[in-house]
Amino acid sequence: MVGIPVAARALIAGAVVCAVACALPALAPGAATPWPSLALLAALYAMSEWPARCPFLTRALGPGSVPVGAGSFLPVLLAAALLLPPAAAALVAVPGALVSHVEQRPAPPRRIWRAAQLGLAAWAAAQTAALLHGPAAVAASDFPDVLLPGGAAALVFCLVVTALDGGILAAAEPVPARTAWRGLLPRSLAPHLVHGLAGLMMAVLWRSPYGWPAALFVLLPMYISCWMYAQYHRERAAHQATVRALVQAVDIKDAYTRGHSERVGRASVLIARELGMDESRLDVIRFAGILHDVGKLGVPTRVLRKDGPLTREERRVIELHPEYGHEIVRGIGFLGEARAAILHHHERMDGSGYPYGLSGDRIPETARVVAVADAFDAMTSTRSYRRARPVPVAVAELERCAGRQFDPRMVRALVRALDRYGWQTAVTADEPARAGDAPQGRRDLPAGRRPAPGQVRGGAR
Repeated sequence: MVGIPVAARALIAGAVVCAVACALPALAPGAATPWPSLALLAALYAMSEWPARCPFLTRALGPGSVPVGAGSFLPVLLAAALLLPPAAAALVAVPGALVSHVEQRPAPPRRIWRAAQLGLAAWAAAQTAALLHGPAAVAASDFPDVLLPGGAAALVFCLVVTALDGGILAAAEPVPARTAWRGLLPRSLAPHLVHGLAGLMMAVLWRSPYGWPAALFVLLPMYISCWMYAQYHRERAAHQATVRALVQAVDIKDAYTRGHSERVGRASVLIARELGMDESRLDVIRFAGILHDVGKLGVPTRVLRKDGPLTREERRVIELHPEYGHEIVRGIGFLGEARAAILHHHERMDGSGYPYGLSGDRIPETARVVAVADAFDAMTSTRSYRRARPVPVAVAELERCAGRQFDPRMVRALVRALDRYGWQTAVTADEPARAGDAPQGRRDLPAGRRPAPGQVRGGAR
């Protein structure tokens, strides 16, 4: 318990005492506890949790390949709530929780907390099912009447789990109580109801003439779906780590634009949503915005950090960064059409951009999105050569250049998104802006660094 706040220790101790009190009647002399069913359900739940801690399976399948957590095995606990007395149902989760995989340390108190939490939730769910005559309805396979106690038990289980999750978060972390519980129930309700339906199916099959072996078939698709979910999240985490490493490398090299990449990714998603793009494309759009300047890794640092005017040769070197970026990411398959955005985000609608001078609809849609997001953030953040412009000034500049430099449809989408959500600007230069400094317009650009007439300065530097 070392390192755990006093309030969290008190909550864990209180939960353990309550869970023990709920389970004690099952151990009392003369209690009609169905020990064979209890032992089988407890062993089944423990066997479902154990693979995540098995070194042999982890080595054989690879780290992250074994499903972790109780998510796909909750039907066992919900089935126990419909099959067993409340005190017995509280005991089913204990062995599995005590052998479960724990990401953070210290592990023992976390496992004890999990056992108490699931025990209390199973006890409350079983009490609810008993009040609604759930065990009798399950034994009689009385549809649709059995749906009410099954759904109510799953709902109560969810309420107890989320209430305790929020409580331990508020006690263990410096998080306000209101924030600790915010959003927990809406996120948990649908999954718990789905698990409740699977648990109800298990319970009905358990009481059928086919017995408990038939009930095990319900767990098989749940386990497979959990494995696929774990694989998806493992792959997604790898993607995020790859993108994060590239962005950090760019931020280290070009300190004046630190944070610019993430904001361009955010603005790109705002535009994409306003355009009604499919949710499946939003990740690609975000990656395109975040990685649009990754080609700066191929530009000499002295050019990127130069405070004075750029020479024509230095300008040509900087204008190679989209091609450098495309070469860097061309082998990263999950980026998809984001690669085209990285290559073409400095093209212009009138064909005067670079690297290939594409115009109009020949410029990929993702590149047109990122071009607007890039220019907008470049204007609203402080750089080495000028201070940030206010959002209305930046929007007016984008609208002025729509049709020549930017796709008007993308500009209108950004304006709508800003009206709806606003924009959090931040200073991105190494030196913070002084209090009272008013953002200036184009007159802040040093000689030799002014954009051409009708052109908005983007994120090339």
